[in-house]
Amino acid sequence: MSDINFREWSYLREGTAVQQRIYQVLTQYHIMQSLEEFDPVLVGTFPIDIAIESSDLEIACCYSNQEDFIHVVTEAFGPLNDLVITKIDIANHPTVVVNFTVEEFPVELFGQSIAVNYQNGYQHMLIEYNILKAKGEEFKQEVIKLKKAGIKTEPAFAQLLGLNGNPYNSLLQYKDVQVKL
Repeated sequence: MSDINFREWSYLREGTAVQQRIYQVLTQYHIMQSLEEFDPVLVGTFPIDIAIESSDLEIACCYSNQEDFIHVVTEAFGPLNDLVITKIDIANHPTVVVNFTVEEFPVELFGQSIAVNYQNGYQHMLIEYNILKAKGEEFKQEVIKLKKAGIKTEPAFAQLLGLNGNPYNSLLQYKDVQVKL
């Protein structure tokens, strides 16, 4: 695995067949362009090539005004019949989660007033990417195997790495000790 600038989604053009398909869909439906003012970054399993059949396209966004974000999302993706917008609170941060489907891909927009670089989804992905680079193909296949067995990504990494406690927090702390970002 070579280094990838995940903030520039054009890397998908040269990626795996699935990543190239994602690039086509994101481009055709103007998804990243529609979200441009919210610093959209594709995060999760597709960028680091550990997606399974049930994986969705996770796009982290940063908004300064929650209602403006909801308005733009509704205008851009409202014509999609399955658009669902949910307001929740995650670790004392107001969050908007938007779900819809484009072509064969379920999409999840994750918006917070936290810069994308500091959102847990982005941080987890960078840590997981560096772990995969360090541990190699066999480790990657073990992650995918656990995911196919129903274990979420972060708990799968934590299990394979022998991390204790909350897997999401343990993985974030793992970067400070083991992985240089």
